[in-house]
Amino acid sequence: MTAHSWGDRVRTVARGIGELFVTVSVVLLLFVVYELWVTDLINQYKQRELTNALTAQWERGDDPIAPHSGDQFPKVDIGAGIALIRMPRLGDDYVRVIVEGTTREALDDGPGHYVSSALPGEVGNFAVAGHRGGKGSPFDDVDRLKAGDAIIIETRDSYFVYRVLGDVDSGDPTVPGVDGLVGRQIVDASQTTVVNPVPGEPGVAPHRRLLTLTTCQERYLSLERMIIHAELDGQAWPKSDGLPPAMRDA
Repeated sequence: MTAHSWGDRVRTVARGIGELFVTVSVVLLLFVVYELWVTDLINQYKQRELTNALTAQWERGDDPIAPHSGDQFPKVDIGAGIALIRMPRLGDDYVRVIVEGTTREALDDGPGHYVSSALPGEVGNFAVAGHRGGKGSPFDDVDRLKAGDAIIIETRDSYFVYRVLGDVDSGDPTVPGVDGLVGRQIVDASQTTVVNPVPGEPGVAPHRRLLTLTTCQERYLSLERMIIHAELDGQAWPKSDGLPPAMRDA
């Protein structure tokens, strides 16, 4: 092989590698753009649709999670809106529709209720999952929540005000209570017992009315989960009494 033909071959290979790197870079860039912006735009549209549908349902007098007896849960389609969630710490305008289910498709539309967990206000653990990166990032800033902060769940007839656990005086959500439960913790993604009726205690009968939020510890890709635990503050606040203090004072 002549020096000329060898040089041509090297240049051809180098050009091919360069083109491959450019192609991969473009694909990665498009993926980032899609995850960061396009999925957020899609989610905004879906949230508007869900808000309109849930509001119309309430106005018709229909509550998708109406009170039930025993262990008979209401029949709710996966992906359907069931309630609104507000977190004043994250802004006066923070409100998202919670959908039923934690399938990939459901979580693309909004924070999702673990179907086997309690409903708002019930004894047990009302557990909700949500993304931190892309798809609207509903739980992007939950690490900002402090002990004592309100997480408000709105249903057709009531507001349920939960308070993040921890040391209220210092605002530290990582300080455990008398039962060892904290307001914020980081766990392995495989540790699913955090959404049990008694978090971390399989098979134990619940006596508290808890709320648990689960999300990724790191945005976009994480093998760990950030967990927020809160407890119902008092009783359900009827909408007929106006806004609860937690919303008026926010």
